[in-house]
Amino acid sequence: MKGKQTIQFDFNNIMAERIGPEHGITEQELRDVQPIAAQYVKSLKDERAAGRLQFLDLPYDEKTVTEVLKTTTSLKGKFKNVVVVGIGGSALGNIAVHTALNHPFYNILSDEGRKGFPRVFVLDNIDPDKFAGFMDIVKPSETLFNFITKSGTTVETMSQFLIITKLLKDKLGKAYKEHIITTTDSKKSTLLDITKREGFKFFTIPSGVGGRYSVLTPVGLFSAAMSGVDITDLLDGAVFMDKVCQSDNIWENPALMGAALYFLSHTKKGKNILVMMPYSNALSGVSEWFCQLWAESLGKKLSLDNKIVHAGSTPVRSLGVVDQHSQLQLYMEGPYDKVITFCVIKQFNENIPIATENNIEPELEYLKGQSLNDVMNAEFEGTQLALTEQSRPNCTITLDKLSAFTLGQLFYLFELQTAYGGKFYNVNAFDQPGVEAGKINTFAVLGRRGFEQRKKEIDALCQRVQKKYCI
Repeated sequence: MKGKQTIQFDFNNIMAERIGPEHGITEQELRDVQPIAAQYVKSLKDERAAGRLQFLDLPYDEKTVTEVLKTTTSLKGKFKNVVVVGIGGSALGNIAVHTALNHPFYNILSDEGRKGFPRVFVLDNIDPDKFAGFMDIVKPSETLFNFITKSGTTVETMSQFLIITKLLKDKLGKAYKEHIITTTDSKKSTLLDITKREGFKFFTIPSGVGGRYSVLTPVGLFSAAMSGVDITDLLDGAVFMDKVCQSDNIWENPALMGAALYFLSHTKKGKNILVMMPYSNALSGVSEWFCQLWAESLGKKLSLDNKIVHAGSTPVRSLGVVDQHSQLQLYMEGPYDKVITFCVIKQFNENIPIATENNIEPELEYLKGQSLNDVMNAEFEGTQLALTEQSRPNCTITLDKLSAFTLGQLFYLFELQTAYGGKFYNVNAFDQPGVEAGKINTFAVLGRRGFEQRKKEIDALCQRVQKKYCI
């Protein structure tokens, strides 16, 4: 049954009882924050009831699921490629879903191997060489492009939109419209205006849902469904986790506990780096998605009461077992400034035996009867133990099995945990003023209308600054 596919949050190795009070969190410290944590639960519930936290209700949006499935059914068999064109929250959720739930080499499987579903690509960078190289390998006549930008003005996405739509017009004439589907804000968006004028198929993103919280909207659901992912199961998993996280008791709510532990580890124990380290290649995309979610939501200069706080811990992507041979040395013997979160899967889809022969070199005899699964588990357990013995705080999220249902749980857990993180840090977890500042400068440099004054300021600054330190 779906309900038996669950995830578990084990935080023993972050507690003082296991690693000592200098680096670990004491039960008393958790008891001290329990009253305020309970208030945060009530606050989020009130905000949700008032319609200000729309991302929490996305798993219950049956209308959108029906719309997405109706569209994907109508498109079945028409395209060999689906290309998601977006950046940040418009891309990372898509990458996370496909990396987690599709074959690890999905795009180079045969049509039969993909069961007739199209290949899925994500164009999330405007690097000219990468863009040109990608356009060399896809035929416009065989490709559906899904342009995703909530604002409808994201410079990277709209730059590619202009290039690709011209190419499609040149190659396909009036039929080019059938090769475009857009996903953008439901109320105000330049891309929505273009979409309606040109007659493209389109999906909308609820105005109250920010990009990094949008994986369970058509942003992530459409390309997932196009590749055969069961998006109903994905959303059911999110609903399941929503119900798990209702309690205002910190010991019964994994999202609340996770936020509290990360916050206390940072502010009380000096752990300003949060390492996300899955022992599963399939979960590598989730760790990338999480890093944006955490960094963009909690890395804030100002608190909610307008004080300068420079809040937030720094998320870092790591991958077991690869980064045991890359980053682990630093984690083991470098500064005591990190919390490591492992993500592991109890049951992989495959079990790969290593050796069954009798004539094995003596030095390799220990591998007889083992599998790659056994080695993977041993490497995780060995790393977990080594870190714990050195009083390096770590915790583990365990999935019974990686499925659409458990992935939905994981997405929802991390999103809710981040919202609680905003409460603990007393910052707005749903804006991104630092990112907006960079966007404004980009628009000014490129000469966008309305940004003339900022362009003058940038030009004046460049004239005043002498490049003295340039070799």
